[in-house]
Amino acid sequence: MKNSENCEQVDLDGFERVCSIKNLSEQNGKRFIVSDVEIAVFLVNGKVYALSNICPHQHTALIYDGFIEDGYVICPAHGWMFNLETGKMPSNRNGLDSYPALICNEEVYVKVEKKEPKW
Repeated sequence: MKNSENCEQVDLDGFERVCSIKNLSEQNGKRFIVSDVEIAVFLVNGKVYALSNICPHQHTALIYDGFIEDGYVICPAHGWMFNLETGKMPSNRNGLDSYPALICNEEVYVKVEKKEPKW
């Protein structure tokens, strides 16, 4: 359990349960919708990461199906790379939104703050 050391002291306010840790497999992503936001959740070396599932290149919802390499998820559509921790591209350009994720009592929680348009 790498995302949370002591579940009793974790503030889960704003976090939503997305699945059991048993529903994730190492190095593979899964797609979820949390607060009307489509996210990709990955389990890598026992740690959970959550990113937007929508690639900014052509707005394809395939990030969850990407492959993991050296701390990055690579979009299966066109090969764009995004850091699992930050969502940024290797050039440090903005890429995907990243969301806090943790494991608590064998359950995976993600905190998604929905972005409101600024019109």
